[in-house]
Amino acid sequence: MTLTGKTAVVTGAAGTMGTAAAKFLLEDGAQVALVDIDALRLDNLARFLRGKTLGVACDIADSMSVKTAFQRIEGELGPVDILVNNAGVLSNDKAEQTSDSEWRRVMSINLDGAFYWSRAVLPGMKARGWGRIINVCSLAAKTGGLTAGTAYSTSKGAMTSLTFSLAREAAAHGVTVNGISPAYVKTPMITEGLNDSQRRQLLSQIPVGRFCEPDEFAHAVRFLASPLAGFITGEIVDVNGGLQMD
Repeated sequence: MTLTGKTAVVTGAAGTMGTAAAKFLLEDGAQVALVDIDALRLDNLARFLRGKTLGVACDIADSMSVKTAFQRIEGELGPVDILVNNAGVLSNDKAEQTSDSEWRRVMSINLDGAFYWSRAVLPGMKARGWGRIINVCSLAAKTGGLTAGTAYSTSKGAMTSLTFSLAREAAAHGVTVNGISPAYVKTPMITEGLNDSQRRQLLSQIPVGRFCEPDEFAHAVRFLASPLAGFITGEIVDVNGGLQMD
């Protein structure tokens, strides 16, 4: 149990990827605050997972909601040691089809939410000399979005830059900040939204010939959260089956 005594926050915890990440952090001994906007799904998730959890409903696009949620978590579980900025929304609209409201919706959830949560946890992590922030980025940041739209791809590119900025700021304080850049994890938001033509085309381009399992993504989270990853910061880990090699 490499994370015994640590407290983790996972945003978007009620989704497929968030649940997988929370499960592995719990297995490694952490207590986990499950953050999601869907309170009902959080209740169901807490019953499913084994280990000490706290479900906290939060609109991560609202800075005051994040502040309130963070204060509750620290009040009930103690100082936050690990943050997984996993919550996000997908938009497939290209530039000309992207409305003002859609642009702001995607940016506020995918980028603003990660910033608000990082800003909340960083002071305590720095003061204690240990912390892990893991941002869930995307291959779309490098490719412009093979199937994803303009707002989504741009938000993930900005999230990558946020990762670099925070890593530079926090490194001297014992806090690492890294990103995971997955492509086509088996989730309702990603692969189940593809049409048959997109599915066939993508599978033909992925050298391993399949999509990513949620547990494979979660293992990357598990490693970056571990003490053994203390010399890795400012890194974006590709989990894409060879779809993009660089």
